[in-house]
Amino acid sequence: MQTYQLQAHPAFPPLQVSSVEVKWGIVGSWLQLRWRVDGAGQVVLPHFAGRSRGDRLWNTTCCEVFVQPMHSARYVEYNFSPSEAWAAYNFTGWREGMADRSMSHDPVITPRKGRNLFILDVAVPLADLPEMPAGLSLTAVVEEETGRKSYWALTHGSPDKPDFHDPACFAATLAAPEVP
Repeated sequence: MQTYQLQAHPAFPPLQVSSVEVKWGIVGSWLQLRWRVDGAGQVVLPHFAGRSRGDRLWNTTCCEVFVQPMHSARYVEYNFSPSEAWAAYNFTGWREGMADRSMSHDPVITPRKGRNLFILDVAVPLADLPEMPAGLSLTAVVEEETGRKSYWALTHGSPDKPDFHDPACFAATLAAPEVP
């Protein structure tokens, strides 16, 4: 598993959240991801919705991953809510051509919240990812009880406004799985 520390966007700092970390790796035929939010005592978690496709999940606490095949303008956005709802969208270019992405299986989403810690485990079938190798953007929207939202990414392209679709955010690489 690889581990990345996400950075809060400077224009939208958190109140109590102290860090967001993402671990990810390929296990068998699944991409497994784990978001860990420290300082999460006041984090707002949406109500349980069950494993189902949703929309506009980023309006509250939501973890996201963007996958862009190398040398391509197109990319896929996946949203994972602590409610266990999810979304997947294809884009033909930067914020262009948005369409629902078909999935062979619903992602498996497992949220856990302790006193000051929030963890979201997600498993996505590799068959539902675009071809690899690919650029990878790991992100999170974290809402706290005051309504304050912080926007976390590997890196941010603009200091003025968070934009997880910005090409600068694709700062990790997802390699094709090794065949034994």
